[in-house]
Parts: sequence; structure tokens; C-alpha cells
Amino acid sequence: MAEELVQRIEALGEKLSGAKASINRRFIGQERVVELVLASMLCGGHALLVGLPGLGKTRLVDTLSTVMGLKGSRIQFTPDLMPADILGSEVLETATDGSRAFRFIEGPIFCQLLMADEINRASPRTQSALLQAMQEREVTIAGQHRPLGRPFHVLATQNPIEQEGTYPLPEAQLDRFLVQIDVEYPDRKAEREILLATTGAEEAAAHQVFTAAELLDAQEVIRRMPVGETVVEAILDLVRACRPAEAEGAALADTLSWGPGPRAAQALMLTCRARALLDGRLAPSVADVAALARPVLTHRMALNFAARARGESLAAVIDRVAARSLRLEAAA
Repeated sequence: MAEELVQRIEALGEKLSGAKASINRRFIGQERVVELVLASMLCGGHALLVGLPGLGKTRLVDTLSTVMGLKGSRIQFTPDLMPADILGSEVLETATDGSRAFRFIEGPIFCQLLMADEINRASPRTQSALLQAMQEREVTIAGQHRPLGRPFHVLATQNPIEQEGTYPLPEAQLDRFLVQIDVEYPDRKAEREILLATTGAEEAAAHQVFTAAELLDAQEVIRRMPVGETVVEAILDLVRACRPAEAEGAALADTLSWGPGPRAAQALMLTCRARALLDGRLAPSVADVAALARPVLTHRMALNFAARARGESLAAVIDRVAARSLRLEAAA
């Protein structure tokens, strides 16, 4: 590895330690969630946060905007939200001389960090307004291509309960999210810290650690990190073993309706690098593949009816496949 790259990785690792510390002062007891969100941003991707109300998802995104030095916007998704409410629209204006011309008014999507709050409450038509933005970092309005901010990240939240009146995200849109992050209840010790930190006269404030330019530079460093052949094979073994149509995943034909595509392997490759960097290492390991299997694969697979009737869960299936694949990798 080139000495210059090693120095950049080490310097970035120190900066990320400061960013994590600043975020954890306001978002207490959820270190794994913070690491996964930072990993998705380091990879240039988007994250879907799934958790019950009141667990601090909105607070996390607000804190991230400050710490990473990004221009943030928040959209509360509701059934009556329209695509123009997200993208913006053209309005006809009359000048003082009586001439008329269209002027484009940018919507909240023209930012660097977009929080899509309760994304599954909007109609499919409105949800689809995000597809082009998430994949191509631009939107097409009235025939004109309009680039979004750089970097551009979507952090969407979804409530796992109260599904009445919601619209499940289609598979194509779920696949645009680099990771799905489950936000769980904090343990007793962490909840005590939250109670004391948020009900007093003063609260801890986040401070800026990164700038947008520095985050873009970090994303470039991530893509230059070396990945060993063992890790590459482990990623391929895991992803292909989760596809019931492949020979490697034939044992899951009575369990899965479909499995992850090549974008899942790409996501694993990038997030493994980001996890290694956040952990202060110069290269990822097979352990990173195992740790990131659930966040990367859960939203890219689906159980069939028979498996749901048996009471199986995707988490258990992924853990089982990962354990088997990694044992094969270790034996090789």
C-alpha cells in the first residue's frame, strides 16, 4: 500500500473518531447505529432507518448535518404529499414591464443531506420522485436535468408499526438504500444517560468536524482502500448463497422468493472498507463481511409464504447462510 494512502487513511480515521464522539454525545447509547450511518455516508450511499417512534432518529439526522458540515433538509412524508413538494416546480411570474416567464423554485431535495421522515406514508407516485435523485444525483423537471448538491445523501425513516394507511417501498427503491439500519431500544444504562442528558437545563451540542469537501475526499479514500482476495471471495460466497435461483443458494429455494443482486455485493465491498476505517484498520476482513451481512442484505431479500408460515425470519436466514459461507471460506 502506498505510503501516501496509508497516511490519508490514518488521518481520516482520527477525524472520524472525533465525528463519532460528537454524534454520540447527542445520540446516546446507539454506537452501532452511528457507525452504520457514518459508513453509508463514507460510501456515498443512502440509509433506511427502521425503528419505533421516540428513539431519536430525527435527532440523529439533525446531528449528522451539523457534524458533517452538510446543508440539510427534512420532509415529513404524508399521504397527500406530491412529487412537486419534494422536487420543486416552475411558476409563471409577471415582470413590471408585463412580460411573463417561468421561474423554477427548488424543492427541499436540493440539499446535501435529506431526511425523508416516515417515507412509507407517502403514495408510490411520490416515493418514486426520489428514485432518480438517489441513483443519479440529479432530477429531471420540465425536461431539464438539474444536479443536486454534492455530496447527496438520503436518510429515510420508517416505522415498523402502524402499517395501516402506509405504502410499502417497492423493491427497486429499497435496493437504492445501501443499508437498512434497525434502531432498537437502548439498554437501561444508556436510557438513564439519555434521561439525565435531555431533561436538564442544558443539552450537549454537536460541533462541526467535517466539511462537504472533506467528506467527498473521504469517499475517494474509501474506494482506494485495498481489499484482500479472501474478503472478495467471502462477499461473493455470501451474496450468491442467498439467491435461491443460483446453485449456491438452492437450499433456500423453499425459503426465499428472491435474493440480493449485484448491487448487494457492491454495497458489501464498500461498507466493509468503511467499517475497517471506522475501526482504525487499513483493510477490511472477513469479520466485517459477517458483521454487515444483515444491514446490507435484509432489504434486498424476501421470504416466501411457506417460510413466513413456518415463522422464519430474514435475520435468522442471513445469519445461517453467513455462518455457513464463512466456514467454507475459512476452510479454503
